[in-house]
Amino acid sequence: MSDDRPVNPPPAATTRARWSVAPFFLVDNVVTTANFYRDHLGFDYERFWGDPPCFCMVHRAGITIMLSRAGNAGVIRPNRLIDPSGDAWDAYVWVDDADELYEEFKGKGVKIARNICDKPYGCRDFDIEDCNGYRLCFGHDIEKWAMEAKWNPLRSQAIQP
Repeated sequence: MSDDRPVNPPPAATTRARWSVAPFFLVDNVVTTANFYRDHLGFDYERFWGDPPCFCMVHRAGITIMLSRAGNAGVIRPNRLIDPSGDAWDAYVWVDDADELYEEFKGKGVKIARNICDKPYGCRDFDIEDCNGYRLCFGHDIEKWAMEAKWNPLRSQAIQP
């Protein structure tokens, strides 16, 4: 009696589905906002849509944030404005090294809304506010970062006392 089952599962069974998401921020001025993301946060963009510009997608390290002109000026409503504690994010961005990015943003004069720290949910992160008041949190998984540091001499040096 032969067993016709494959020894290894087919590639499709072992490949994990890749999903992504792009926050959609309503802004008063698409060009000003895209330039803020480029000049202060290190994002790039390829083009603007509309005349006058009403839409743009900014990109950095595999993430995309969509910027769209609000119908009426002043109607932007970041999540923190309706959260009773005022701490709600508009986006959480997982990064390779939150400490490095924190220093980069501080050096570019980005408004730091919360300093970098270790959080009880297992991430080391910090909050910034963009030019429209949207709050973005950038962080890395503490355990994963520490594991990678064991195998990466540059990261190992960064965490030694």
